[in-house]
Amino acid sequence: MRLPPAIIGHAEEVLREILRFTGPADGTLSRYFREHPRLGGRERGVIAEAIYGLLRNKSVYTSFSESGTGSAMRRITLLGLADAVGVDSLGGLSEDETAWLQRVMLIDRTHLPVAMKSNMPNWLWQKLVQKFGEDEALQLAESLNTPAALDLRVNTLKGNRDDVIGILALAPIIAEPTPFSATGLRIKKKPSIQNLPLFIDGTIEVQDEGSQLLAQLLGAKRGEMVADFCAGAGGKTLALGAFMRNTGRLYAFDISEKRLARLKPRLARSGLSNVHPVLIAHERDTKIKRLAGKLDRVLVDAPCSGLGTLRRNPDVKWRQTETGIAELNVKQTAILDSAARLLKSGGRLVYATCSMLEEENENIVQAFLLAHPDFTLIPASQVLAEQKVNLEMGDYLKLLPHKHQTDGFFAAIMQRANLATENIVAADI
Repeated sequence: MRLPPAIIGHAEEVLREILRFTGPADGTLSRYFREHPRLGGRERGVIAEAIYGLLRNKSVYTSFSESGTGSAMRRITLLGLADAVGVDSLGGLSEDETAWLQRVMLIDRTHLPVAMKSNMPNWLWQKLVQKFGEDEALQLAESLNTPAALDLRVNTLKGNRDDVIGILALAPIIAEPTPFSATGLRIKKKPSIQNLPLFIDGTIEVQDEGSQLLAQLLGAKRGEMVADFCAGAGGKTLALGAFMRNTGRLYAFDISEKRLARLKPRLARSGLSNVHPVLIAHERDTKIKRLAGKLDRVLVDAPCSGLGTLRRNPDVKWRQTETGIAELNVKQTAILDSAARLLKSGGRLVYATCSMLEEENENIVQAFLLAHPDFTLIPASQVLAEQKVNLEMGDYLKLLPHKHQTDGFFAAIMQRANLATENIVAADI
C-alpha cells in the first residue's frame, strides 16, 4: 500500500527544522505531530522512523544525496523514507526520482570509507578510534547507530520478574530476563506498553538495563538516608526506592521543575512513600548544605554529553560539540564536589554518566580523588561481585552497546573515610 504523496512534504518540513539542531529531535517531532493532528498513526510512524534513520545514517545519506535532481533536502528526505518503507511504498515520486532511489538502494554500503560508515561527526569518530582502535570503534559506532531494544524494570514492591514475564506473554509480548540486572526485562520489538495494567499500576517501568545497575552499585540499605543528586524524571530514583524496600529517606534533587513534575505520576504509580522530590536552584543550594555530612549514600548521575544513548537519541551526536563537553566538565566537577559534602563518614558516592569519553568519566573521577583525599575508589568488580552481578569489570563500570547490549554507561564507586576509625588509629599511633 502506497503512502500518500503529502508524507514526503511533511517529512521534509520537520526534517528541515530538526537539522538545525536547536533542540532534541523527539521534542520537535512531538510538537510537529500535535500541530498536524490529521496525520494518522501510520503516517506519524513512517515519518518518525525515516527521521531517526536519517539521523543515525546522516553521513551516508548526505554523501548519497549529492547525486540526483531537485533540492538536497528533498533528496535526503527521500533516502530516509526509502530506507524506512521501501521505494515502492512512496507515492508522488517522479520517474527520475524513482530511478535514482532504486540505483542508490543497490549501493553496497559495506565498501564505503570507514569514517563514513561510522556515521559520526569527525571529532567524535577520531576520539573513538583513539580510545578503541579503528575496528572496535566501528563496531561500537554501528551498535550506537542501531535502535535499542525496549528494556523494562520490574518494581519488586509490586511483582517479581517471572510473574511479569507470564503476564506479558498473554498480551502477547515476549520478554526475556536481562543478563545483568536482576529486575530487568528485554523486549526485542517495541509494543506500546502505556495502556498495559502492569504499567498503569506501577509494576513495570521503562529503564535501560545499564541504568538499573546504578541502583545496585549504590547498594542502598533499608532505613538509610540516600540522595539521587541529579534525579531528572526519576527513573533511577524509583529503582533506588524499590532497592531500599520503601524504607529510610530518599531525596530526589534536581534543578528542573519540569523534570521533577514528570516524576510525580511515576512516583504515584510506584507505591513508594520514602521519596522526597526537592527542587534546587544549583548544586550549592542551602537545601543541600543543611544535609551536609548526614547521608549514607549519594548517586550523582551527572549531566553529560549523552553520547552513550545514541541508540535512542541519534541527534545527540550532531548537536554535541567538543566545546560543549568542556563546559559540561566544569559542571560535572562542581556537582560531584557538592554531592560529596552530603556524605557522612564511611558513606558511598557513585558518579555516573551515559558517556564513553574519558574527559567526562575517568578524568573527572581522578581529579576529584586528588582533591578529596578522604575518598577512595572501590573497584567496580568488587561491588558487582557483592551484588551477585555476573559482569567482568575493573576499577570502573564501563558498559558498551556492542559488548553488553545496554546504552553506554560509566560509573565509579567511591567511599568516604570512616573518620572515627581514622582518629582511633591515629590516637593509637
